[in-house]
Amino acid sequence: MPRAAERVPIAGELHLKSMPKDRKPRPKKSGAVTLKAVADHLGLTPGTVSSVLNDAPSSRSIPQRTKSRILAAARELNYKPNFFAQSLRKKRTYTIGVIVEAIGDAYGSMVISGVEQYLRSKNFFFLTVVHRHDPELLDRYAQILLERGVEGFITIDMQLREAPSIPTVAVAGHKGFPGVTNIVLDHHHAARVALQHLVDLGHKRIAFMKGAEFSSDSAVRWSAIEGVAQDLKIEIQPELTVQININDATPQLGYPFAKQLLERCAPFTALFAYNDLSALGAIRAFQEAGLRVPQDVSVVGFDDIQGAAYNTPSLTTVRQPLARMGQIAAQTLLERIENSQDEPKEIAVEPELIVRESTTRAD
Repeated sequence: MPRAAERVPIAGELHLKSMPKDRKPRPKKSGAVTLKAVADHLGLTPGTVSSVLNDAPSSRSIPQRTKSRILAAARELNYKPNFFAQSLRKKRTYTIGVIVEAIGDAYGSMVISGVEQYLRSKNFFFLTVVHRHDPELLDRYAQILLERGVEGFITIDMQLREAPSIPTVAVAGHKGFPGVTNIVLDHHHAARVALQHLVDLGHKRIAFMKGAEFSSDSAVRWSAIEGVAQDLKIEIQPELTVQININDATPQLGYPFAKQLLERCAPFTALFAYNDLSALGAIRAFQEAGLRVPQDVSVVGFDDIQGAAYNTPSLTTVRQPLARMGQIAAQTLLERIENSQDEPKEIAVEPELIVRESTTRAD
């Protein structure tokens, strides 16, 4: 005879069997598993399960054996916390805004890679907007990010005009504002290692490519170059100095200005470019003019972007640890958001000279 908890199926019927009394129904895995479903599965209250899964202070009083059961069940059932519910409950978005000069430019993309790596490890999101050195665009996009609830800003190659209303870390920021931490390079050391390298190679007539005025590092870097050149008794000649005045995220940034140098017919044996992109454009202009790099003209860049080592010739450059600067920016911002720490006004990073094929001894 069949047991009371069972019945013999007839054609067309499903075979139903009662669950054992000591086991609770397991939530279906086909849909999202709720916190209440995990609690029901374990025979615990949702509050207890929530406390453990969110590592709340109240979880300290819960026995370790119970905590282990809850964590194991969450893994087994593939429980995923509801981000929007958490955000509403905690009044948090776990999102920051990243404001960059352009999407895909060699400098900004390396900084963003460091930002992303750190934020991913902390389960934070980021939204990216492009400022293109346009003050009106910057103000509008910053307001949009605020309306979307970002908890802080990371700005990249941007000249702030005023203090933002939320915690901010500025990569290549130089103005001091309340609530803003600037991540800066030691430009004086950068200028010294680059120019000393050229002097040691016997170069005396050195051409210079100045950065565009809207670039946040331009004025500081040029000031450092002038100071170091004076120390090393290098004469900065106006006919061997060109000013970049365009905004371009390709080697075209330096190409026309290297042409200007050549058109002036003032001899030089080396060029210290504003950045790697302008250096690569300059090399192309020199080669088209029949000059060999480095045999006729040595070239030094700045940044050490990803393509610098793979150019022909590979580029001697001053390396900024761009990805590391992004990580530092993200870590600093999250520490301020999570722990309400007072911001450091400035964090300095050290550059280094990377010697490759684009420099050699002067004839």
